[in-house]
Amino acid sequence: MNIKKHIPNTITCCNLISGCIATFWAFEGDYQLALLFIVIGAVFDFFDGMSARLLGVSSPIGKELDSLADDVTFGFAPSAIVFSFLSSLTSHLSPLSFLAFIMAAFSALRLAKFNLDERQAMGFIGLPTPANALFWGSLIVGLGDSIAILPYAEYMILAGILISSWLLVSEIPMFALKFKTWGWQGNEVKYIFLLTCIPLLLLLNVSGLAAIIAWYVILSAINHHFSS
Repeated sequence: MNIKKHIPNTITCCNLISGCIATFWAFEGDYQLALLFIVIGAVFDFFDGMSARLLGVSSPIGKELDSLADDVTFGFAPSAIVFSFLSSLTSHLSPLSFLAFIMAAFSALRLAKFNLDERQAMGFIGLPTPANALFWGSLIVGLGDSIAILPYAEYMILAGILISSWLLVSEIPMFALKFKTWGWQGNEVKYIFLLTCIPLLLLLNVSGLAAIIAWYVILSAINHHFSS
């Protein structure tokens, strides 16, 4: 029995389980634990592909399993966080809260497109699902109390859902932190991004992660504008 070929899929399943646990805590209203398990899922997601390449055991079933796990951890779990947060803004369950799950559907669509799009070897077309999940998780954890007291807070969140859903399937090229060389030339945008991440995290703590994702989108759009 070749144990090596099962290692990447086992790691992917750990990602999926992390997403399930994150969803549970989201529905319980514990956004910190939900975000923690999304982050844990992201770590597993990073290592499953790496292990498959290192062990030389990449397979079609692994690719499909990875997309399924990602939609749970980075699609359904953040949608559950937003759903639970929207529900907490009113004394009764509002039908508007269910619009949060639009992001889960668009995350699935984004993942399906990624599997078929050969343009995304060294970058991304549209917002990656882990980035979207980390944005919403850190936004609610870091700024949830401040957002909740704003007038029309639920409509602001709903607008954010629509923007996120559009970004997931948009044709905006977004850079990936992959380096062919370590020099400055050709990697200017990546280094600028990494250097600005540090002060954002130091100044804003958990919500700094949401600011980093927003900055990533803005910087990608600026880079695309000037390079096209």
